[in-house]
Amino acid sequence: MRYCARCLYPENAKPYIIFDDDGVCSGCRVAEAYDRVDWAERAKRLADILADYKARARAAGAHYDCIIPVSGGKDSHFQAHIIKNLHGLNPLFVTYNHLFNAPLGLRNLENLFSKLNCDLIRFSSNPDTVRRISRYMLKTCGDLTWHYHCGILTFPIQIAARFRIPLIIWAENNFSNLVGTFNPEDMVEFSRKHRKDFGLRGIEADEHLGEASGLTWQDIGPFRYPDDDLIEEVGVRGIYLSNFVRWDEYAQAEDMMRLYDFQPSANVRERTFNRYAKLDDLHANGTHDYLKYLKFGYGRATDDASTLIRGGRMTREEGIEMVARYDHVRPSDLDTWLDFVSMTEDEFIACVDPLRDPEIWQRGADGAWQATDSVTRHRDDPGVEAARLPLKANAGWDFPPGRYDLTDPRWLAERGGYKYL
Repeated sequence: MRYCARCLYPENAKPYIIFDDDGVCSGCRVAEAYDRVDWAERAKRLADILADYKARARAAGAHYDCIIPVSGGKDSHFQAHIIKNLHGLNPLFVTYNHLFNAPLGLRNLENLFSKLNCDLIRFSSNPDTVRRISRYMLKTCGDLTWHYHCGILTFPIQIAARFRIPLIIWAENNFSNLVGTFNPEDMVEFSRKHRKDFGLRGIEADEHLGEASGLTWQDIGPFRYPDDDLIEEVGVRGIYLSNFVRWDEYAQAEDMMRLYDFQPSANVRERTFNRYAKLDDLHANGTHDYLKYLKFGYGRATDDASTLIRGGRMTREEGIEMVARYDHVRPSDLDTWLDFVSMTEDEFIACVDPLRDPEIWQRGADGAWQATDSVTRHRDDPGVEAARLPLKANAGWDFPPGRYDLTDPRWLAERGGYKYL
């Protein structure tokens, strides 16, 4: 298996990744391209878009200027800060509740709601529907959180159509930032096709009605995309904030801690060193990431470390140590999810085994699965030194527990055309 000479991604990274002649992956090359963007010009384009939609809303007597899909995390705080406090729009917060709620996630959602003073609509699917969809989708496509992804990417569209709010402001296009699916010049916007292909594993909810799934028309209501005619009539448009603001999730997390008391985890986590992202999910988030490891041989620590390496905040060697420590760990929330869906661990593994990448996983003489390769075996591959990025001055990647009142002057700088602090 080949691994990127700069970050930690393997060549089987999903949805797909490309290596160039220097052994550097498409995700790293796209990150380089973002460094060459004129972010002041992008900030002006964003200001023009927001001013246009704000004027339309006010002329129509609409109460809300736009929708911001939120979970309560660092990105939600950052989106709201930019859109409401810097540009003066009145957004409606829309949240899909996946039911696997962590206390810290609920605390941060309440913090966002109260500190930013925006109206919030939060939808919760009933537990029985979630249970049946989660179990069925694990067996069908290997994704026990399919309902979560679908809800997040569908309920805000339903609200936009129902309340006739045409502008939706999403955070970042994850696949561009992780594996380099799109270049910054593409200025990709949210679409029904993009949602299905990259968010829903190519599966629409109504494709799985019937006896085999046990899902009814009533079950999938929250997951059905509005009719195209209605979308066109309202003029629903979804833009990604990361197309207009230079995305630095570590710096943004520190900003949001300082400005709004967003709280990261104060505890060591099971499957990653990152304590400021994916905080809202108590039951299934670790298991979702563990599934990726069982299928493809890499996990959340690979994602998090690769992002920081590209941003000059972590060395490749530090990242490899994080992968060795975290990617293989069986999460304790697997037990919680198994209990929720009434499944044994043997049944769970039986669902996963057909999905394992044979380039990474082979059975040993004792019949147990063994990973045949890892980035930990590729520390000194050819091209690593040539591809290495310098660390930023005062670079860091960990927040000391309990340190939420941050006053470090290195963050009091211009970012993406804005002075956030």
